[in-house]
Amino acid sequence: MLMFIMALYTVYVLFRIYISIMQIGFINRAKRQQAVLLNTAEYLQAAEYAVVKEKLSIIGTFIEFLLFVFWLDSGIAWLDNLFLIQDDALKAVAVVLSFIVIGGIAHLPLEWYQKFVIDAKFGFNRSSYAQYIKDTVISTLLTLVLGGLVVYAVAQIILSSTLWWLWSFLFIFGVIVLLNMFFPTLRALFFDKLSPLDDEELDAKIATLMEQTGFQSSGVFVSDASKRDARLNAYFGGLGKNKRVVLFDTLIQKLSHNELIAVLGHELGHFSHGDIYKNIAAMGGMLFVMFAIFGNIPESLYLELGIAQSPAVVMILFMLLMSLLSFVMMPIMGILSRHNEFAADKKGAELGGEEHLVSALTKLVTENKSFPLSHPLYMFFYYTHPPVLERFKELGVDIYCGESSALEGECPTPVR
Repeated sequence: MLMFIMALYTVYVLFRIYISIMQIGFINRAKRQQAVLLNTAEYLQAAEYAVVKEKLSIIGTFIEFLLFVFWLDSGIAWLDNLFLIQDDALKAVAVVLSFIVIGGIAHLPLEWYQKFVIDAKFGFNRSSYAQYIKDTVISTLLTLVLGGLVVYAVAQIILSSTLWWLWSFLFIFGVIVLLNMFFPTLRALFFDKLSPLDDEELDAKIATLMEQTGFQSSGVFVSDASKRDARLNAYFGGLGKNKRVVLFDTLIQKLSHNELIAVLGHELGHFSHGDIYKNIAAMGGMLFVMFAIFGNIPESLYLELGIAQSPAVVMILFMLLMSLLSFVMMPIMGILSRHNEFAADKKGAELGGEEHLVSALTKLVTENKSFPLSHPLYMFFYYTHPPVLERFKELGVDIYCGESSALEGECPTPVR
């Protein structure tokens, strides 16, 4: 059983690297062709950014594989014997949190390099070293506190029921729903400062838009995200009465009122179609399958590992294999998500105007340096949103940029 899992994980890692290599080759070929959507300078820069990120991703995948081998070879047994705690639930908290911290430390250099070298080079990172350290410390403490409580509860479930996998699934699913409800509040408390939108004209337009769709929220807020990053974004956070509309200050700076309304119209399209609840249901189904698989792992695996089937070991194995199971299931989620995005685009065009939605999406691609093309295999496994060119095509908009030899100039506006 152990050799089978090792072989399966090795194939998974090699396939991920293969997809990354195919994506890098595709982008390197595409960047030598005529630029689309962006002018040539922007097109080449977006291509370079995508390739550099993908190369870093390959290194991250390799580190993940080395950690996997270490943990299965002797790491889990070492960590399990490190803490001489009699209470199995408390021991699970110590062992599992140590496992998480060690994994985080191993990936920390790549995270730092991504932010302070790659993102800084391409003009995204605005975070200082002090801000980064502060955010990392707060994130770690939140993980230790909230994660510790969750681990303790799951450990108690494992110890008290033979159907632990079912009750653990229900518990974890409930935690995820609660986190979705209170995510904007937690983010505002510890990371971003949220301020009420002070643009009365825009606020009135957003209020009218929400009335059209029956969307009720606790307010429209602006996040000071620009202190960390230059990317444009917005999100509808929370569930029920805790729903909030949060606009990044970078988005407000770059988009016109009409473009913002079109973007929010897209997000409200998700609300009107019930996509939030569909996504939660799909995620719940995926989690259920994962827990069902782990609830039926043969005891021989633990014998081969030379360790007892304790709550800590069960949870560590779950986290180690979760990426593999997610990778297999994510294409299904991706297909559903891309379908929902097309439908939300139509709603955004209806509520905010097709030309404004197209203009907004073009600015998002340009400002976020998103390369507009992708290898089909990469798209199948990783894309939750359709490529922007496909989104435009679905809206009946043709994209063409004739400028391909010079390094300056503007790409023509998309036209029907």
